[in-house]
Amino acid sequence: MADIDIRISGRAGRITLTRPNALNALTYDMCMAIDTALRNWREDDAVDLVIVDALGEKAFCAGGDIADLYAAGLKQDYQFGRTFWQDEYRLNAMIFEYPKPVVSFLQGFTMGGGVGIGCHGSHRIVGESSKIALPECSIGLVPDVGSTLMLALAPGRLGEYLGTTGHRMGPGDALTAGFADHYIPLEQWPGLIQMLEASGNASLLAQHAAEPPTSTLKDQQQRIDALFGGEGLGDILNTLRRSDDDIAAAALTLMTRNAPISMACTVEMLHRLRSPTLTLRKALELEYRFTFRAMEHGDFIEGIRAQIIDKDRNPRWQFADLNVPAVTVSKMLQPLGKDTLTFEEN
Repeated sequence: MADIDIRISGRAGRITLTRPNALNALTYDMCMAIDTALRNWREDDAVDLVIVDALGEKAFCAGGDIADLYAAGLKQDYQFGRTFWQDEYRLNAMIFEYPKPVVSFLQGFTMGGGVGIGCHGSHRIVGESSKIALPECSIGLVPDVGSTLMLALAPGRLGEYLGTTGHRMGPGDALTAGFADHYIPLEQWPGLIQMLEASGNASLLAQHAAEPPTSTLKDQQQRIDALFGGEGLGDILNTLRRSDDDIAAAALTLMTRNAPISMACTVEMLHRLRSPTLTLRKALELEYRFTFRAMEHGDFIEGIRAQIIDKDRNPRWQFADLNVPAVTVSKMLQPLGKDTLTFEEN
């Protein structure tokens, strides 16, 4: 497939995204190709580990290719998106639960669907260009592909902050928030990949980890915790509006661009997930409740129109006054019954 290069090299299964001109955005066919490769290599004694990387300097993967989703949604074909998300989420779970090391090299932008394939493996490598973000609320979705697991586990209230603002994490921030494991300068990556192919030993990566750049999230966490500690979106917005510091002002600016329903559901999802019984599968099942309904009842179609299609950056959101009723949040996140996301392999 022209969009992805899958092969075995030495002791490693290799997955390379090859759409640099599209910032390596994931298509459904790419997801299914990765799914097939991982299933094949799981029982293959010739493969000791899996390496996931991408061509180009700008992005590891800037998200999912949503043009087809938008076209289907306009025709009220909601099943296409539901199938895409269902199969993508099953792939995310497979990566997280994979019995062999999965090493990802995350240069440039890693956003949305890129987080799903790049940030659930056992060894997640960032370098000086890395920028990891969850901007889904800006297009009428919620942070998904299992990212709510990491947001719920992030220190303090960083999860609410990252999920509702779409803040771009540099390498230091990504380590602080739990989206990466090692900082290694980019110039070392080609040699490390060769070493991994030859040895099949992912534990060697820790020996090459360097001191990461400073983390603004770590420096600002105490203030972020205070600002984002409310029970719901309304509480958080009230706190931000009453605050007169730069952190609050910058967060408000980012949030006023986003879909109110999406932000309200993001906050609620993180509060529900924070428990001793949190698992990736629980996070994905809750995310799927929203994405299942996103085209028909949410703001996804309008968000794509404003950001990607017409590019007027002027979305007409539901509840544009940012007052999202609790009943609306409950309806978007209520169980799906017979349509509940399951993880049986076909």
